[in-house]
Amino acid sequence: MKKLIVISFIVLFVIGFSYYSQHDYYTPKIILQSQTMPGKLSASHAMLSTNCSSCHTLGKAIDEAKCISCHGDNKMLLERQPTAFHGVIANCSSCHKEHQGADANMRIMDHNELATLGEKIIGDGKKFINLNNSTLPYHPRVSDNVAKLNCASCHATKDKHFGFFGTNCASCHSDKQWTIKEFQHPSVQSVNCSQCHQAPPSHYMMHFEMVSKNVAGKSKEEGNDVVVSQCYACHRTTSWNDIQGVGFYKHH
Repeated sequence: MKKLIVISFIVLFVIGFSYYSQHDYYTPKIILQSQTMPGKLSASHAMLSTNCSSCHTLGKAIDEAKCISCHGDNKMLLERQPTAFHGVIANCSSCHKEHQGADANMRIMDHNELATLGEKIIGDGKKFINLNNSTLPYHPRVSDNVAKLNCASCHATKDKHFGFFGTNCASCHSDKQWTIKEFQHPSVQSVNCSQCHQAPPSHYMMHFEMVSKNVAGKSKEEGNDVVVSQCYACHRTTSWNDIQGVGFYKHH
């Protein structure tokens, strides 16, 4: 009798399990992947949470070829100067670290890692620059490793100095942030703005005559006309849209 009860119980369990699993009531599905995952994937990769093989290959931590199979045709990324290096780097996981949680920032730039990878790719594992202090330019805010990078190769299109200060960005800037806390703007009485600042394209069009000068109250009719190079006549050093006699002006 006991044997019959046990057999009946097993049969009922198998039938019940089959029914619920077929109707997806058995969630979450207990699989090996959920037991070995080191942490949640970022929101952009969340759909791959139950498919480790989308990124991993047996015997490898990350299979870079699988990253490229999804992201390799990102023309917007590859055609922009600051991010074009992704086309040859072929080592995604050094900077884009997964399993850090759904809110993890996957786009944190690691210049030190980039320099290490660059040395490996370009120099075939050998030093491609002499790290002797007598031959390296002085870079007070970056490491010797980061100093190997040519900043202008990625950041030339963002050069606020318009090439006036050369291409040795690291002589003033760090790889953590562009702003320099020690920087002191010349006196507010300075009239040499155009030595460092370039006016926007609109200032070389009728927009300057019809809108900009009228907003600032500068015109021939009022007897205080200005030219494009006289930045100081309209702008304050606090911000470009802080107009003398007007305050902060939002044009668009």
